[in-house]
Amino acid sequence: MRSKRFRGRIRNPYSKLPDWIYPTSIVVVFSLFIIYSTAVVLFETTGRFGPYLSPFFSPELNLRLGGFLIPPALWVAWAPLAFRLTCYYYRKAYFRGFLLHPRSCAGTDPEKRDYRGETRLWTFNNLHRYAFYATAIQTLILIYDAGIAFSYQGSFHFGLGNVIMLVNVVCLLGYTYGCHAWRHLIGGSTDCFSCHKTRFRLWRGVTVLNVNHATWAWVSMFTVWFTDIYIRLGVHGLLGHSALL
Repeated sequence: MRSKRFRGRIRNPYSKLPDWIYPTSIVVVFSLFIIYSTAVVLFETTGRFGPYLSPFFSPELNLRLGGFLIPPALWVAWAPLAFRLTCYYYRKAYFRGFLLHPRSCAGTDPEKRDYRGETRLWTFNNLHRYAFYATAIQTLILIYDAGIAFSYQGSFHFGLGNVIMLVNVVCLLGYTYGCHAWRHLIGGSTDCFSCHKTRFRLWRGVTVLNVNHATWAWVSMFTVWFTDIYIRLGVHGLLGHSALL
């Protein structure tokens, strides 16, 4: 006799919600973030408010070409952009959100299209490991930025901006070092973990972050966004000097 538990239609974990919610939320949130980021990168000339430095402008670079100031964030933004664009989780999100292809790994495509997410135009996804190297270096710079923000005008400083920057760094570290490329670098290319106990311990630690990679991806995107908004308000004089006290 078939158990009552397995009677009826098979449901996936998201079946209680309408099918359009997931792809629509992806498109809306990603689009807003892309529009905001593009505006900041192309039209803002500084990310410095007192001791606080926006992650979009770290490290600070002011380079000119023929007397024309190249937007400083252009020298920085390419690394996290390439990292997130080629990230395994984000690839799943924007393929399903913007292209509706594939709708689900276990679902049948009603249009019977062949999945070409890793071929043709999308072969640049294979650059993910190299984007990871660049982003890993940038996270070290962001740690430095968060540290020196505790000093302002020759004395110890602590404000809301310090808390925001620290939270952002922690979330970025969780996302960056839970990366599949980092996990493979730590524990890949070996068939004997007992022969490499240190690597095995590191791999297990990275796996803890990797299990929640999607959550870290979302949270870190919002913390970067919020950190820049807070500093941007200060840059444009909307926070007032009291924000630095």
